[in-house]
Amino acid sequence: MKAIKSILIILLSFFTTQAFCQYTDVINSNRPGVSRSAFSVGTNVAQFEVGPYYIKEERTPAEAYEIDGFGADFAIRYGLIWEQLELNVEGNYQRDTKSFLSDLSNEDKRANFKYLTVGAKFLVFDPYKDPDYYKPNLHSWKANHSFKWKYLIPAVSIYAGANFDTKDNPFTADGIEGVSPKVMIATQNNFTGGWVFVMNLIKDRIGTDQPDFQYILTLTHSFSPKWVVFGETQGIKSDFYADNLFRFGGAYLWGKDFQLDTALTFNTKDTPSVFSVNFGMSYRLDFHKDKEIDNSTAVDDLDLPGISKKKKNKSKNNLKKVQKKQQRKEIDF
Repeated sequence: MKAIKSILIILLSFFTTQAFCQYTDVINSNRPGVSRSAFSVGTNVAQFEVGPYYIKEERTPAEAYEIDGFGADFAIRYGLIWEQLELNVEGNYQRDTKSFLSDLSNEDKRANFKYLTVGAKFLVFDPYKDPDYYKPNLHSWKANHSFKWKYLIPAVSIYAGANFDTKDNPFTADGIEGVSPKVMIATQNNFTGGWVFVMNLIKDRIGTDQPDFQYILTLTHSFSPKWVVFGETQGIKSDFYADNLFRFGGAYLWGKDFQLDTALTFNTKDTPSVFSVNFGMSYRLDFHKDKEIDNSTAVDDLDLPGISKKKKNKSKNNLKKVQKKQQRKEIDF
């Protein structure tokens, strides 16, 4: 009977921890790389991400040209109403000079947004909200260090947004202007040992003469609380432009609300060849407040004979430790 009462207290304690939030003690940035995490920044968190870059392109076959310039990609993210919801504004502005190799005096100076998008992302499935997900096996060292099939089940979010393209934009196909839809599925696997795998499937400028499809695969590894490295591949397919880009780089956590990063981007073809280097940063304004949960309700209101006040207090203390540990768990670097 005593064992049943103790189990009941533990179950009630875990039940009160189900109010899981995506907010983390340290900044949760989409950088480095260009993929989008499945998780939001957390309610009442405003986050700013920017990455100035240098780019050089060269096309050697027919219609040979060179492009030399600078740009910056940026994102403003805000968690609103629900932990799963994030509103964001994302864009990329580039200024460059396009020189034609057949006539070096013929230069085209260009400047515009390569894309400017307003959208919202919502987490529809989160396998990590279960407090038992990372629970160790107290009876088997092998079980704790072996691969678990459940790690292959990712968190999944959906995104919907709108592109805003100006007329005569040199970075889009002819006739592309106005508003067009963009949708995305983002998945994320958090493996043990500091490994995170993110996949994005994107359909862009739907219903226009440039309906882009993209996939982005990103693998990151944090080998200390401050440092992370990553590798990424991005495939782009449309009638206007197709490429397969590769990125490598890393990030440094300067403080719990500030991150620095850098990356190299290149491809393996010459129509055109692409080389880019960027230095980025992410900063958040943290106004997040956890929802208050009456930890004592489940235990104090459990008026069962044989359960002493000492046991109730011990259960409440254990519950607080579980909640504190869960809140500090990093979802993404």
